[in-house]
Amino acid sequence: MLKPDTPEGRPSSPCRFACSGLIFAAWDMKILPPQMLRFLPRPVWTATWLLGGALVAWIVTVDRMRGMDGGPGTDLGGLGWYVGIWVTMMGAMMLPSVFPMVLLFGRVSSEGGRRGEPVVPTWVFVTAYLAVWTVYGLAAYGLYRVVRTFDFGFLGWDRAGPYVVGGAVAAAGLYELTPLKSICLRHCRSPLHFVLGGWRPGWRGALRMGSEHGAYCVGCCWGLMIVLFALGVMSLFWMALVAAVIFVQKVIPWGERFTTALAAALVALGIWVAAAPGSVPDLTQPGSNPAMNMKMNTDKMSTNKMNTDKMNTDKMNP
Repeated sequence: MLKPDTPEGRPSSPCRFACSGLIFAAWDMKILPPQMLRFLPRPVWTATWLLGGALVAWIVTVDRMRGMDGGPGTDLGGLGWYVGIWVTMMGAMMLPSVFPMVLLFGRVSSEGGRRGEPVVPTWVFVTAYLAVWTVYGLAAYGLYRVVRTFDFGFLGWDRAGPYVVGGAVAAAGLYELTPLKSICLRHCRSPLHFVLGGWRPGWRGALRMGSEHGAYCVGCCWGLMIVLFALGVMSLFWMALVAAVIFVQKVIPWGERFTTALAAALVALGIWVAAAPGSVPDLTQPGSNPAMNMKMNTDKMSTNKMNTDKMNTDKMNP
């Protein structure tokens, strides 16, 4: 006899997550036919593909970024390569923390479908959310290119570089104490009021809600991303640490009380980087990564060869 649909009769959260993992594994091993997926409860399937997508993004990120950490001022490469790795990074770092909002969106959309309203897939909401983070990443890339173009010599690591990086990290810590951070964090931690007060039906509504939630998320976490850029955007260690901090702040019950301690830790880290950067654990000193140096030398050799070939061609064709 089935249990009634009451809180007492429903499986606990750990049980749901365990079932999600078993379902994902069974489907991946062809034990569960794809046509059976439509019979799964919508929240379980949403949790499965969302957390599975985050796991895949982490695997791809680790594979592509291993050995690429050049510390502060890491070369971001070409625009196409950067956008690809940035979107993958955001999927790895942000999907676990946005999980409550996506699950809530899927549940509300599903309930609307039972009343005859159009059901919008949750991936539409997630796509709009990641698009906002992509815009943030493009803005950071544009700033990076401006700095590279004008070649500000004082930013060198042997000059004012450590002070600039330390100042950026400390400033990110101070931002944690601002009212804007508090408002954005409250929205990210309690998305229910956003859904109840600003629900918009249809695909256009899902895109707008995803964009708005992404904007709040950027407002909440842009300072932490500045820390990542400052200490080494290709560093797997700093990336994992920032992702863990974001998850704690936005998902863990006591995460909001963690903000003050985080602010103090970032200010202290900024001072440490400015005063003694060589003693900061896992902070790669610019120019000290053999893999990055080899890549840069290879790029320079390729560029020089192309220039030489062009000069030879010009001489042969006056």
